[in-house]
Amino acid sequence: MSDTPQNFENHAKFVPAWHGWTTAFLMLPTLYFLFLAVTDFSLQGIAVLIFSVGVIMATLFSRLFPLGVQDRLIRLEEQLRMQRLLPDDLKGRVTEFTAKQMVGLRFASDEELPALARRVLDEGITDNKVIKQAVKSWRADHQRI
Repeated sequence: MSDTPQNFENHAKFVPAWHGWTTAFLMLPTLYFLFLAVTDFSLQGIAVLIFSVGVIMATLFSRLFPLGVQDRLIRLEEQLRMQRLLPDDLKGRVTEFTAKQMVGLRFASDEELPALARRVLDEGITDNKVIKQAVKSWRADHQRI
């Protein structure tokens, strides 16, 4: 866990081994296998290319599925938080928030959440990036995947 204050500019998590090396280790051989399949066509070459593409797809889904679960957990956490913090007139509207809106609102401090939540609903803001940029008092999340 980091002690660095978190904000919109530095909240994205970048893992060099995942974002850089893994991508290169998967893409470079796949491009080479594609080159071989085109220049020296054979069933073996096509099979290796198909396998390589399958490995890339499996790798991408192994990242996307946990992110989907993480978003569901964020939605549940934020619903509970909103039931605790929002004024009565907004508590009945908690179900109107989309998962993306809640992902953006999770960074708002407890004090800022009611006003920002009202703004998101009233103005129909759906882009979580816009919501995160609207946060004035950032509530850090250092435990996300």
